[in-house]
Amino acid sequence: MALSRSDLLRLLESLRSADGLELVRSVAERMLQELIEAEASAGIGAEWNEHTDTRTALRNGHRDKTLTTQAGDLDLAIPKLRSGSFFPSLLERRRRIDQALFAVIMEAYVHGVSTRSVDELVKALGADSGISKSEVSRICADLDTQLTAFRTRPLDHVRFPYVSLDATYCKARVAHQIVSRAVVIATGITEDGGREVLGVMVGDSETEVFWTRFLRHLRERGLNGVRLVLGDHHSGLVKAIRKVMIGASCQRCRVHFLRNVFGVIPKDAAEMVAATIRTIFAQPDQAAVRGQLDTVADMLGAQFPQVKQMLLEAKDDLTAFAAFPERHWKKIQSTNPLERDNREIKRRVDVVQVFPNDDSLLRLVTVVLFEMHDEWIAFPRRYLPEGSMDQIYPAEPPESAPELPNTTSTTAD
Repeated sequence: MALSRSDLLRLLESLRSADGLELVRSVAERMLQELIEAEASAGIGAEWNEHTDTRTALRNGHRDKTLTTQAGDLDLAIPKLRSGSFFPSLLERRRRIDQALFAVIMEAYVHGVSTRSVDELVKALGADSGISKSEVSRICADLDTQLTAFRTRPLDHVRFPYVSLDATYCKARVAHQIVSRAVVIATGITEDGGREVLGVMVGDSETEVFWTRFLRHLRERGLNGVRLVLGDHHSGLVKAIRKVMIGASCQRCRVHFLRNVFGVIPKDAAEMVAATIRTIFAQPDQAAVRGQLDTVADMLGAQFPQVKQMLLEAKDDLTAFAAFPERHWKKIQSTNPLERDNREIKRRVDVVQVFPNDDSLLRLVTVVLFEMHDEWIAFPRRYLPEGSMDQIYPAEPPESAPELPNTTSTTAD
């Protein structure tokens, strides 16, 4: 007979007692262990000490596995095989992003640098008693193998005509001090209109030396075919682009430029000035775009001479996009798509607030980018319209026809 609601509530209350929680823990532990053994037997094709024609592997003892739950730590044993490997589906490994976040939080917790929010997260993960340093090391090692391969993978499988560069800042401990760390990110649009994450690096600041090292790292991995690099007008970045990305134009992000303009004009004039400057990007062709910039500079110059100077000085970099197919313009005028990626990164890193070291910061940021990259590849969606990419790389002239072998002409006399 089914229990009534009141009976169920009384039973739940009894299970919440110390003895009840211990009962729940032991029952859950026994149940999971039995299910693990059953799955292992099914995978091997034989029970323990059973000899059958369907057996595919031999057992080789067990390895300990602690599963942290709200009911407490469950001590489980995972069967080992003499050949091959086995991991129960019930304990399916966390997704990379969960592993990385878990590792960062626990690393902070183990090293005693956790904040109140980190302590709360540790409890929310069901690990009130913490986690051993060896467990943190194991999780980090498993992740780092995948993430290092992702960050260093070759990039010569396709050409990337458009590359976007941006940086975001996070807090980490360096030499026992909390400092701001620059996280620089590169994404690219492929010659077939798709998107990929190209690279990420953590360093002291956005200096020319740092950006140059990052861009050379991309080049060494095979990045090629770059025609336009999008970024902010940070002097270190611009110098690095012109030094490393030889042959590529530099497009100054229109959004960042407007922010710079807002810093030199009264707030009540911002809307009017922004609307006027946006007309530059609404023109039909390259000549009109460049001509409109001169017109806008003259229009605003009487009231805002500093804005006129900024426009004229930025003319080449601000209108570089206009040399490319018009159907691409909206996607290559700013780094807004990359800034959306940065917001997702910030959402993740804000959970941790202060990272215990650069490695943990790079690990979590790489995982976020890895997940984005996987989605772009697994669920391909053209970022630029089909048929519009052919205009970027002019067709190579056809090879000359091979010469015919020398023959002796014989003509009847």
